[in-house]
Amino acid sequence: NIRADMPAMEDDEEDLNELPDACPEIRIALDSCCIALGADKVYRALKDVVKHYDMKVKVKSVGCMGMACNSPLVEVAIPGEETMLYAKVEPHEAVKVIMKHFPPKNLIKRFVNKLDLGINHLLDDNHWRPIETQLLRKRAETSAAFFGPQIRIATEHCGEMDPLDLSEYRAKDGFVAYEKVLTEMSSEEVIKIVTDSGLRGRGGGGFSTGQKWTFVLNAVGDKKYAIVNGDEGDPGAFMDRMLLESYPFRVIEGLAIASKSVGATEAFFYVRAEYPLAITRIQQAIDICMTAGLLGKNIMGSGFDLEISIIKGAGAFICGEETAMINSMEGERGTPQTRPPFPAISGLFGKPTLINNVETFSNISYIIRNGPEEYAKHGTVKSKGTKVFALAGKVIRGGIIEVPLGITINDIVYKIGGGVGEGRTFKAIQMGGPSGGCIPARLGETAIDYEELKDLGAIMGSGGMVVLDDTDCMVEIARYFLSFAKEESCGKCSIGRLGTTRLNEILERICAGKGKKADLAELEDLGNHVVAGSLCGLCGTAPNPVLTTLKYFREEYEAHLNGHCPAGKCKDLISYVIEDHCIGCTICAQHCPTDAIAVTPFRQHFVEDDLCIKCDLCFQVCPEDAIFIK
Repeated sequence: NIRADMPAMEDDEEDLNELPDACPEIRIALDSCCIALGADKVYRALKDVVKHYDMKVKVKSVGCMGMACNSPLVEVAIPGEETMLYAKVEPHEAVKVIMKHFPPKNLIKRFVNKLDLGINHLLDDNHWRPIETQLLRKRAETSAAFFGPQIRIATEHCGEMDPLDLSEYRAKDGFVAYEKVLTEMSSEEVIKIVTDSGLRGRGGGGFSTGQKWTFVLNAVGDKKYAIVNGDEGDPGAFMDRMLLESYPFRVIEGLAIASKSVGATEAFFYVRAEYPLAITRIQQAIDICMTAGLLGKNIMGSGFDLEISIIKGAGAFICGEETAMINSMEGERGTPQTRPPFPAISGLFGKPTLINNVETFSNISYIIRNGPEEYAKHGTVKSKGTKVFALAGKVIRGGIIEVPLGITINDIVYKIGGGVGEGRTFKAIQMGGPSGGCIPARLGETAIDYEELKDLGAIMGSGGMVVLDDTDCMVEIARYFLSFAKEESCGKCSIGRLGTTRLNEILERICAGKGKKADLAELEDLGNHVVAGSLCGLCGTAPNPVLTTLKYFREEYEAHLNGHCPAGKCKDLISYVIEDHCIGCTICAQHCPTDAIAVTPFRQHFVEDDLCIKCDLCFQVCPEDAIFIK
């Protein structure tokens, strides 16, 4: 379970307050991903060791460092020295990390402490010996490859700040832009800067942020609202969660600037309830801002009032669509509405409403502080700035990345992600979640921007990136994403409800080896009709995984029609065969849950197809690689 509270105890804050600002820091990321892998236990172990040795060292919880593949991550930052990053740290290794950089100078004290430390559960016989240098060197190389091509704007000061330390955020220019907007700038001036920056909505469609703000500013209404859309539900996507957990003040600042600029006096975070840590940190950050006078009545004496609340979504993917989200917030069923009118004119409770994605708001303070030109120097002609992606799938180094738009797919997969596993081949990348498409490896030099991806049949989406290798079946991938869209469809329009259901039925039949040639033409025809006729973007883009895999991997569909799955993934089209170099160790038979493999010691084993459920256990445990998939 992910704990919604910070692992730090009350006395930890007192310890930090007693230390000078320039003292060394040991930073550990405590976002959901890291806590799930035991980072809170490592944090406590680090605190225990530092406290026992009475070291003048801060052990500080920070936001996500991005490299989820190597969590828990511990960074040692000593003023004037290069920071060192340690990956996959276990609680018992806390002592080694600390002794590497801060060894006790008194040998007698070290020996006495060794006898009675009060932290014996963390020690081994060589607890003060340095960590092997080759491990440090290897991790440094990995770190440079992963972080090198990235540019930090939405994730500025990544891995450096305590997410809920307002003084630290303000020391790094936090709320400087907000104060400037409140005291020096008109709404038109702010919106012009955002427009000139070229910032486009980071939630999927890529609509001009400045233009949307202009619509809300000019809309007539006695009250206006602003909403942060944090209803992230794409499989493989976790960008919004990371930003909310790691940069709550930054998102709040962007929301407050937007609210002031368009005339909204009440704002909301709409966050899915499956993100308890994100919700908790946002609420804590809101409370801190209220106490500091950054929210509430007559903020900074400007006459501007702003109240911010959190509304928890119930986990319906459809509520990421603006009008469906508004219905949900009003207590109605989360179904989309026909547009126009758009939310900018008639949104929440019929009032003009500004809705932007979490990442969109995360860029605002940077743009106001540094100017539109500084932001627009990154990216392409039509797609300015950077984009945060969740890099997942078969890539070696997965996690959260922020890259300039215009970077190629190959640069992300190979330079940042380190490519796919040894012996495997990069096959495709699925972008944009269930609404996205599959782009083949042969188009890996494609620049990532809104127009380029659209031309290939994919979309930027909110930023999900799933890397696929030669062990992935593209027909099964299309079926998986289509089945997700079908299940999450609200069912309001018949073409979306029935179209996705019918598409899913055809794909299931093909994966089961029961497809016919006419099915491919029907998939294309029906898919195009669903795109053209659906009420909202969910069903209107749901056929994208099907249409792109048909376009780029048609030979795999045809192979399925002939009863063969080239990737060996579709259970009804494969069988497990044990070759004659089997040594009869019986390990496969011992793991078989259905007794499809008889126990015959020291003799070649065989799989009974009628009993085999294709669980793949025998293939995974065979020590001689004597089992292959046919």
